[in-house]
Amino acid sequence: MQGLHLTADLRSCRCNSAWLTDADHLLARCVDLVQTAGLQAVAQLAHTFPATTQGPGGVTATVLLAESHLCVHTWPEQLGATLDVYVCNLGADHSAKAHALMAALLQLFDATSVTQHALARGAISP
Repeated sequence: MQGLHLTADLRSCRCNSAWLTDADHLLARCVDLVQTAGLQAVAQLAHTFPATTQGPGGVTATVLLAESHLCVHTWPEQLGATLDVYVCNLGADHSAKAHALMAALLQLFDATSVTQHALARGAISP
């Protein structure tokens, strides 16, 4: 169960608004980025939330990976998004692929403010 969990909180995204509001569009791009990073998508799901008085609803796009998961949540009224990339490293070290996927997502959203965290999970005892 050893793995790497990367997260990023994005503010003031300068991307095309479709990345923040179009679940199908975002999900398709996420699947492409997963494949480009060398990870294996095994399932996917997207959901669009209803619009509010503050603007269009956000979206959630999730890609289940053979290695674990990618999840993106957006808040278009705040030009914000959160990114979550988790890979298990038991059979092989997928850390570089996780970092590549996160870098591609950061480039896609083009945020002016980014807070990132990396967490090593499930360390194996000697």
